Amino acid sequence: MDGTPDVFGSPYRLLSAVVVPRPIAWVSSRGPRGENLAPFSFFNVVAIDPPVVMFAPVGVGDDRKDTPENVLATEAFVVNVVTDDLVEAMNETAATLGPDESEFERAGVTAVDATAVDAPRVAEAHVSLECTLYDSMEVGGSTLVFGEVVHAHVDDDLLVDGKVDVTRLDATGRLAGGYYATTRDRFHLERPP
Repeated sequence: MDGTPDVFGSPYRLLSAVVVPRPIAWVSSRGPRGENLAPFSFFNVVAIDPPVVMFAPVGVGDDRKDTPENVLATEAFVVNVVTDDLVEAMNETAATLGPDESEFERAGVTAVDATAVDAPRVAEAHVSLECTLYDSMEVGGSTLVFGEVVHAHVDDDLLVDGKVDVTRLDATGRLAGGYYATTRDRFHLERPP
């Protein structure tokens, strides 16, 4: 069948089903109402020099949720990489909580202060990228948040000769609906000259 994205249910349903797997930014931030932890699967690397990542939460202006509001106010956040052992905790932080409830407590994970930015990070995360706000922009009904990575926490058991060994990182990606994917099914392919 051919047609515009809305013919397939909605643009969101089409794009989230075919742009897969998407890495998950498990973003921790701090703001006027306290600490926040939430997952975003519209996330990726944007640049290497400077090292910039991006996530795109739904909501603009007065409709923005806590995470982008915190980041825009403090210009700091941490992207915690979701791995197989943390996927259920990550899912708990997707719940809508009241202003006095903690996503960290709900998920049973530990908030610790970041090293270089004014934001918490997830102590149990095997990789955490501390970011300062590089830029932001509204695109349709979403706010794109760009962060420059200024500090990284990487568990020693993921390193070989001081570099991350991708075969040791069991990252989890988002598919559509309630489906996720792991990076355990890997294969190697040489790039042509």
